[in-house]
Amino acid sequence: MGAQSKIAHGANGIGDALRSGMQRRGIPAVAAIAGTADSVIWSGAFGTRDSASGIAIAQDSIFAIASMTKAITSAGAMQLVEQGKLALDEPASKYLPELATLQVLDGFDAASKPMMRPPMKQVTLRQLLTHTSGFVYDSWHEAMFRFTSSGGDSTHVLAFEPGAKWQYGPGTYWVGRLVEAVSGMDLEKYVQQHIVGPLGMKDTSFILTAEKFDRLVGRYQRETNGSLTPVPRTMPAPPKSYRGDGGLYSTAPDYLKFTQMILKRGAGPGGVRILQEKTVALMSANGTGNIPAGRLKTLNPAQSGDVDFHPGHDDRYTLAFLMNPEAVQGERASGSLAWAGIFNTYYWIDPHSNVSGVIMMGFLPFADKEAVGLLDEFQRVVYSART
Repeated sequence: MGAQSKIAHGANGIGDALRSGMQRRGIPAVAAIAGTADSVIWSGAFGTRDSASGIAIAQDSIFAIASMTKAITSAGAMQLVEQGKLALDEPASKYLPELATLQVLDGFDAASKPMMRPPMKQVTLRQLLTHTSGFVYDSWHEAMFRFTSSGGDSTHVLAFEPGAKWQYGPGTYWVGRLVEAVSGMDLEKYVQQHIVGPLGMKDTSFILTAEKFDRLVGRYQRETNGSLTPVPRTMPAPPKSYRGDGGLYSTAPDYLKFTQMILKRGAGPGGVRILQEKTVALMSANGTGNIPAGRLKTLNPAQSGDVDFHPGHDDRYTLAFLMNPEAVQGERASGSLAWAGIFNTYYWIDPHSNVSGVIMMGFLPFADKEAVGLLDEFQRVVYSART
């Protein structure tokens, strides 16, 4: 049996496995797709758009992809690095002067008042991309959670000295601001013109138009008793500004095109070049050195569970992705790239095995054990279909 025949034969079971896994785990809707650099292995969708309508979702159903926005924003910044308009290791305040006046949260005094000091180093683009800048999301950082819970504004506050450690945060928000400042375009126009447009990602945008609303999949909230409560499905208002760390809407097939571009070392459909090969290599390499990445302890269980996608393994972060230096048995090879969106949307890119995949659900909390379990099952059946 030839390689393509083996894939086709194995792919017949992917849908059955995903459907049964979704039903067993009580997940209302899932759209998923997997492919190689040049082809689709399998694509499908199960479940309903929302609890009220009973309308079945389809392959082109639209999800809010939240932090899956980050990799696209990072690619935009790296295009500008290629052009010499940005540099990875110069102060980001060169283009965004407000970053020159950041403060580091240095603990709390006896009266629980936050103690602030200026950082010893200025934040760089490299640190913003690798989540080593000191900008953090308070849901996974105790001191920042205490600060914001008391009314503090973390917009210009760092949790630690730039470059000192890894902690997931809104650094890519500032990357988006850098892209806008240097390109002279808002982030929506930039990604449409330079990334998603050339890749043929026709349903990927910060703006959900009225004619696409029927395809938007509703969201749910996991309750403490394990049940899922529907969130009212309403037409989202156009954003007043665009955040590089989240906010895009997309479909599973659309996002696969972005992952395929990475598999093809920066080339898009018809050979259009989105990134140079050396840039993709840089974006795929360990960007945090000996500093591990990817583990997060939640302080807001309604929003996120604890995060540790590869227990027992120390992952790293690149200029755009979480990277596993060690192979995951039955799944990703070493050097694979991945990340996710808070509403339990996930992707992975495995250059060594020439395979990538996207799976979108649509509920909170992030890293829900059933969602991560279905992601794991999907990956395993995809890799099994290729052997």
